[in-house]
Amino acid sequence: MIYLDNAATTLRKPPQVEQAVLDAMRTAGNPGRGAHEPTLHASRLVYAARCAMAKLLHAPDPSCIAFAANATEALNIALGGLFAPGDHIITTVCEHNSVLRPLYRLREQGLQFSFAGVDERGRLQYNDWDKLVQPNTKALVVTGASNVTGNGTDLAKAAGFAHRHSLLLIVDAAQTAGSQPIDVQALGIDVLCFTGHKALLGPQGTGGLYVRPGLSIQPLVVGGSGVHSFDEQHPAQMPTALEAGTLNVPGLAGLCAGVEWILAQGVETLCAKENCTGGALFIKNIRDLPNVKIYGDPEMALHAPIISLNIGDEDSARIADILWEDYSICVRAGAHCAPLMHKALGTVEQGVVRFSFSHFNTEAEVLQTAAAVQELAQEI
Repeated sequence: MIYLDNAATTLRKPPQVEQAVLDAMRTAGNPGRGAHEPTLHASRLVYAARCAMAKLLHAPDPSCIAFAANATEALNIALGGLFAPGDHIITTVCEHNSVLRPLYRLREQGLQFSFAGVDERGRLQYNDWDKLVQPNTKALVVTGASNVTGNGTDLAKAAGFAHRHSLLLIVDAAQTAGSQPIDVQALGIDVLCFTGHKALLGPQGTGGLYVRPGLSIQPLVVGGSGVHSFDEQHPAQMPTALEAGTLNVPGLAGLCAGVEWILAQGVETLCAKENCTGGALFIKNIRDLPNVKIYGDPEMALHAPIISLNIGDEDSARIADILWEDYSICVRAGAHCAPLMHKALGTVEQGVVRFSFSHFNTEAEVLQTAAAVQELAQEI
C-alpha cells in the first residue's frame, strides 16, 4: 500500500507516538487539581505538550497554547469568541469549511465578511486586498496553505497587510503546522489554529490554538476548570479560559511525542524532503502528460506537499477508486470541504484527485504513483 492521503491524516507516525499514547492510558489520571501521582503525571504530560507546541511555533510562553479536539474546534473558538455583530472580517476563497461555516453562522448574528480572490491557478491576489478593507474591519483570516491546491499563503505579506490596517491576523495552519517553519512572534500572528493528526504526527482528536498574550477570546465552552470552582464565571486566564472539561491526555501525550520528533529532525529538513522526494518528483513525472490537468502552482516557493489533478473529464472519485483497487494507492477525491476554491477552479462537478505526501514516503512510492497516473492517462 502507498499512502498519499496525508493532508487528511498522516498514517505513518514515529513509533514513540503510539507508545506515548499507550503509556498515558496506563499511567495518567485526570490532569485537573489533585495531589496524587497519576493526576500529577497527567498534568506534566499536558504541560510537556504545551511546551513542545510553544517551541515549534516560537510562542513566547506555553500558556499561549490552548488545546482542542482539532483545528475545526479551534477555529470555532477563535471566530466565535473575538467578534461582535456589525464587525467585518476579510478572508479568502481558499478557506476550508472549518472557517466558512462558522462565518456563515456568525453572519446570522450580524457579522460581515468579504472574500479575497485567486487567479486561474488558485494563487491569492494580494494586491486586491486593500480594496476589501472597511471602517469596521477587525481581522484577516487566512489558511496557511490550500488543502485543495497546496498553494501557500505568504504569511509575511498577510501579516504586513493586517498590521498596516490594525487588523487581527488569524491563521488556519491545519496543512502547515509541523510541515513548514512558523514563527508566530516574528510574523505577528494573533491566533494560529492547528490540528494534531496531520503534519504534527499526533493522534486524531488533538489540536488547539496559539493566542497572542494580551488577546482575550470569549470561550466557546465553559464548565469544569479544576480551579476557582466557586466562581460563577469560567476562569479568564490562559490556557484555562479556553479549556473547559477534561483534556485528552493520552492524545496530547502522543501529540507531544510527534512534535518532539519533528523538533529533533528539524522542520526545515522534513519540509525539504516532502517537497523534493514528494511533490516535486511527482510533478516532474506527470506534468507533461496530455490528458492530465494539474491544479494550483506547484512551482511556487510556498507550497504544501499537495498535488491535485484530474484525468480528462473522468469523475475524480472513479480515479481514486481505480488507484486503490488496481494499484493500492491511497488518495482522496471530491471537494475536500473547500467549496469556494472549487468554484474558482471550475471543478465543482468533477472534484479533484488529491495526492498529499509525507516525509515518510519513499522515492520508489512516488515514482510508482506517477507511473500509475501515466497508465490511467493513456487508458481514460
